[in-house]
Amino acid sequence: MNVRAPELSQRYLEALRAHLGIQRVRGTAVARSLGRDVIKGGFTTVDLARMHEQSVAALALSHDFANARNGLIRRAGKFLAAALVPVEQFHRATRASFEQLQQRTEILRLHRAALAKGNRRLEREIKHRRAGEAAVKKGRKHYHQLFLQSQLMEKKLRRLARQILSAQAAERRAISRELHDHVVQTLVGTNVELEALGSEGAIDPRTLRSGIAFTQRLVRKSVSAVHRFARELRPAVLDDLGLIPALQTYMESLAERKNLKINLTAFAGVDALDNAKCTVLYRVAQEALTNVARHARAPSVDVSLTALPGAVRLEVHDDGKSFRVLQTLSSRTNKRLGLLGQRVRVEMVGGRLNLESTEGHGTTVRAEIPFASEWTA
Repeated sequence: MNVRAPELSQRYLEALRAHLGIQRVRGTAVARSLGRDVIKGGFTTVDLARMHEQSVAALALSHDFANARNGLIRRAGKFLAAALVPVEQFHRATRASFEQLQQRTEILRLHRAALAKGNRRLEREIKHRRAGEAAVKKGRKHYHQLFLQSQLMEKKLRRLARQILSAQAAERRAISRELHDHVVQTLVGTNVELEALGSEGAIDPRTLRSGIAFTQRLVRKSVSAVHRFARELRPAVLDDLGLIPALQTYMESLAERKNLKINLTAFAGVDALDNAKCTVLYRVAQEALTNVARHARAPSVDVSLTALPGAVRLEVHDDGKSFRVLQTLSSRTNKRLGLLGQRVRVEMVGGRLNLESTEGHGTTVRAEIPFASEWTA
């Protein structure tokens, strides 16, 4: 284009704006005049089409060409067609140029449609991102709660460890006292009796027999005390004969010493449990019965081993004095440390331990551990 191109483009823009503003017949005359000026200026139909396209683009900010109902794009096309009439008279290629313009208009329409589709996709992505951010915030909150719970659990474990160490020390002191008060004193008495028998020289046979019998009683008493300590630490019958005989032996001994009535019911298939699970059930029953004898003041206790689908349940129920379960278990003292320890034992083999204590109905200790056999219900 020569130097007159900007001026001609500006005239075309103003004329098209006026034509789109108020539709008059004079608009086509102005367009034809512009077409003649195009020919006079040495411009081609392509130049005229470019002027029209630039003008439409400039007017797009103030005119809604995308709305087909207002007829603006059609009227703009008529204005261009009128401007092309004089050019077509001098150049037959105008028709091809006009078709090219129509193609560009179609491409522009397709671009607008693609842009609208892209905007919708972008809106969906924004929604998804916002939803993802909300999920991340929720996850952070959840992990923060888990972190706080882990800290609380860590504090509980440290407290439990201190209680276990304290309980172990107390248990050792108790064993030491028992050994000193019973076994050692009995052995000392035995030794004194033997020395007396040996120092008397010639002795009456009747007195000798009486001394030997007394010494034998002392020895049997010591043996009985040692056996009792051994059973409490680890009953040999549990390894040799199984869980039910071990429970029966312990219950008979406890019932005799504490004047307590204990009833045991069990199913034979419990003997199929492995040694670790048998030990857990034995310790839970032992601790529960010990607590009954010490605290419950119950005249009788019911112990049962029942089969469940995929599990075995141990229940120890007494009809004695109740206690506040949550308050007692959360206490910093070690009065119920044995039950806490048994809960840890049960959970280590994949089971769970529950305690129920209601005033007027006594206390129930219930342990359930996994057990798959033909005896389970």
